[in-house]
Amino acid sequence: MTPRFDAIGLVASDMAASVAFYRRLGFPFPEGSQAQPHAEAELPGGVRLMLDTEETVRSFHPGWRAPAGGSRTGLALRCDSPAEVDAVYEELVGEGFHGELKPWNAEWGQRYASLHDPDGNGVDLYAPLADGE
Repeated sequence: MTPRFDAIGLVASDMAASVAFYRRLGFPFPEGSQAQPHAEAELPGGVRLMLDTEETVRSFHPGWRAPAGGSRTGLALRCDSPAEVDAVYEELVGEGFHGELKPWNAEWGQRYASLHDPDGNGVDLYAPLADGE
């Protein structure tokens, strides 16, 4: 018997803000998810991104506390081009989301940028660079 990867779970302090953030990045949360204590977006390949409110988590784990001092979770989203990395980063920062690292050309051959979701979880945007960039 071998467990199989099925879902990524994040705890949201503000479900509406988290659903809005991830919808902007293309995650298909169903209508009304922003008002629920638990929400799921099914991704290509059947993996799900699950969001639970802090209250939901405390309902089955009363001693749970939000981590202090930074996030230990990060998601990486591939963009179609380096220009898309820049555009998505600028759009989200322009909408008030936290930009952690502005887009830059990484030495490993990718255009890379980092944002934080409303709870401080890292979300990296990247795209392969064309030869010589």
